[in-house]
Amino acid sequence: MSNSLPVSPYETCRGLVYFPRMIDKIRKHADGQLGADYVPNLGKGFDVRCCSLLGIDYDALAAAVGSSMTDEQAWEWVSQNGKAPTEEQIEVWNGFMTRRGWKDDIVDILERRKKESGFEKRSEIQTMFDYIDADEGRPVRS
Repeated sequence: MSNSLPVSPYETCRGLVYFPRMIDKIRKHADGQLGADYVPNLGKGFDVRCCSLLGIDYDALAAAVGSSMTDEQAWEWVSQNGKAPTEEQIEVWNGFMTRRGWKDDIVDILERRKKESGFEKRSEIQTMFDYIDADEGRPVRS
């Protein structure tokens, strides 16, 4: 099994952050290309929040996406089986998600993860999205 990293949580589809990452993890898992450490959290955490916004069930989405559906095709599936968010909902979602871990109720989780990864002195990592990018070897965008 190859361990291919999912795309950054900052990637967008139709303006919505995180959606491409969730779809990419689904595809990679279906192909046996997703690292084992990602598997226990599939459909949890940010995945479940995104599915809630879209009015869909994660397992139904995962079954539809499989290993071959593109982000755009997944968006179309969501539009037909859930609810595509409005521009205002996307703006609120993006603002919330891109700042998750910054002075909010999960700041302790972010700080713990930074310490576990040896990033405690990296002041540019201020959000969970920043942490994910750093942890996966991408430059931090903040």
